[in-house]
Amino acid sequence: MKKIVILGATGTVGSKIAKILLEKGKHQVKLLTRNPDKLKDFKTLGAEIISGDVNDVETITEAFKNADSAFLILPDNVKAENTRAYQRQVTGNYLEAIQKSGIKHIVNMSSLGSHLHEGNGMMAGTGEQEVRLNQLKDVNVLHLRSAYFMDNFLRTIGLVKSKGINGTPAVGDHAIPMVATQDVAEVAAAHLINLDFTGKSVHAVMGPKDYTYSEFTNIIGNAIGKPELPYVQIPADQAKQVFLGNGFSEDFVDNLIGMAVAIKDGIFNYQKRDASTISPTTAEEFVSEVYIPAYNS
Repeated sequence: MKKIVILGATGTVGSKIAKILLEKGKHQVKLLTRNPDKLKDFKTLGAEIISGDVNDVETITEAFKNADSAFLILPDNVKAENTRAYQRQVTGNYLEAIQKSGIKHIVNMSSLGSHLHEGNGMMAGTGEQEVRLNQLKDVNVLHLRSAYFMDNFLRTIGLVKSKGINGTPAVGDHAIPMVATQDVAEVAAAHLINLDFTGKSVHAVMGPKDYTYSEFTNIIGNAIGKPELPYVQIPADQAKQVFLGNGFSEDFVDNLIGMAVAIKDGIFNYQKRDASTISPTTAEEFVSEVYIPAYNS
């Protein structure tokens, strides 16, 4: 039995890790959240729910004490006026809690593209967090560098339904690694349980193959009975106005756009897929098992 702490337990990856661990029924699982009511189902499964957020160093420290491992993720703050300053503050909070608590195994959610620390938009923060965690002494840290989440296509279901198109600021014809978050969660959960990493290391999770946005859109279109569904690259200035209209800060939006530009420029394509980085879920399987139920709900 392991004692495991999950930060970001209401998130796309963290919630899936929590579910995997709790369904095994063998581990003590602590989930840190600002919104305990959202984790009632996990409490029923046996999780200890801790109310707190990434700025609450003492609460994080207490959660980490006597734990075998913890999952970290750098959360988005769409209202942050200075995204990098916010990211640095959160990383600093994590470092302080790790050092005070004495925890020895950390699985850190990162991203492909985090090998660079500038010129990659939002990923500059995850890259810097990797560097700072690597400076910790006597703590084993595994950085889980994920490919682009297939689950991000769920965010454009409204656009598909209302406008008959799929679109993002990304170019449609550039193939990149894409991965289902369920696959990422499975890998993370295994490392959190097995503690099979020492020192500082990286595990990329890259999905089964590369896809273009247009190719993925075609798979969606065929599945929903709209085989002619087009992918449209939304101009950066137009996308920015939409995000700003939804209450996002200008700096956060600029970082999002910067990430899209970096992906177009090949930042996700530097690492080659091998047996250790392949994950099983194909785009067709994801669309059938996850996208279609969401589309029909």
